[in-house]
Amino acid sequence: MKQKRSLLDSFNSAIDGFIYTLKTQKNMRIHFFIAAAVFIISLFLKLTRVEFIILCCTVTLVLVAEMLNTAIELIIDMITKKYHPIARIVKNIAAGVVFICSVNAVLVGYLLLVYSLQSPAKSVIDKAKDSTYHIAFIVLIGVLMATLIAKIFIKKGTVLHGGMPSGHSALAFAIATLTTLLTLQNKPIITALVFLLASMIARSRVKRGIHTWWEVIIGAIFGTTVTLLIFKVLLVKI
Repeated sequence: MKQKRSLLDSFNSAIDGFIYTLKTQKNMRIHFFIAAAVFIISLFLKLTRVEFIILCCTVTLVLVAEMLNTAIELIIDMITKKYHPIARIVKNIAAGVVFICSVNAVLVGYLLLVYSLQSPAKSVIDKAKDSTYHIAFIVLIGVLMATLIAKIFIKKGTVLHGGMPSGHSALAFAIATLTTLLTLQNKPIITALVFLLASMIARSRVKRGIHTWWEVIIGAIFGTTVTLLIFKVLLVKI
């Protein structure tokens, strides 16, 4: 009887697929680093919400197309090891999908860039400074992504379970630091309570045998540090 996979196993498999493509495919690495650079630059451009969503969808489409292209090539190589003209055509079609998506991304990026330089609208960074909701969202997403990247490079445990640093500890202390920084009045009792709660979450990971004390301590330091760095980048007055 086939064993039923948990939701966590499904997420881990999905992330493993992305990591495999990133590690084995040169074009995927090029697209990924260009996408990351475009995303960071777009935060400082004067894009509207709709324009920013279009840019994110366009970048995502290129990465998805590259992953599908890799999957198709692997399936064909698994089915036949010999040269076959139809197999070659299928691979060319898959590569053509990536090419079309890339051309579209270049056109969208160019049009948005030219328009944003002439638009009086605020940049995403400027908008974030005006809203605690945006700040909180950026911090949490930043800590989560930084933790996942750290786990990918350290290669201990799985990306979403166990490993160094502890993701739960990093997020818990990021939230505690975020709460302290966003508190309108300097109230030591609030700071003490939120960090006590974060410590309890970190301790529970050790008690359940998922992490060691060293992993949760590094996670706590990691989450706190990333949160402070993001605040520094955003130039939020604290």
